[in-house]
Amino acid sequence: MNENRNDERARPPADSMFLLLRAAETVQGQLETELGAVGLSMPKYSVLTQLVNSGEPLALCDLATRLACVRSNVTQLVDRLEADGLVRRTDDPGDRRSVRAEITTRGRDRQAAGAKKVEAVQAEFESTLGTDRAALSRVLASFV
Repeated sequence: MNENRNDERARPPADSMFLLLRAAETVQGQLETELGAVGLSMPKYSVLTQLVNSGEPLALCDLATRLACVRSNVTQLVDRLEADGLVRRTDDPGDRRSVRAEITTRGRDRQAAGAKKVEAVQAEFESTLGTDRAALSRVLASFV
């Protein structure tokens, strides 16, 4: 009898909040795995997506703002993306002190491959929601 009690305590709580956190970890793991298959991580994919969406080179400080992270993180990400040939640094014609990140053709292709992987994970996730999708979206939106 004591053994059953210990088994119950060892199981994670079935509370909605903890289920949500576990689900988020699972989806994030799937995204990382799928993006890894095309040579990207979530942060690299995020930078490339921002550059694609902007349609023009972005100053590193602007990238940091758009990604809600510190500039030093963006600098390191751009360093790695530049080493991979996915991004190049360019001078900012409006500010000699500023450097901008510009996506390369290779970077655009890699981002597109990553977007397909993200879409596939998203479609799989949404297929599990069925008619509950709208309710979940309302609940999650209330926290942001």
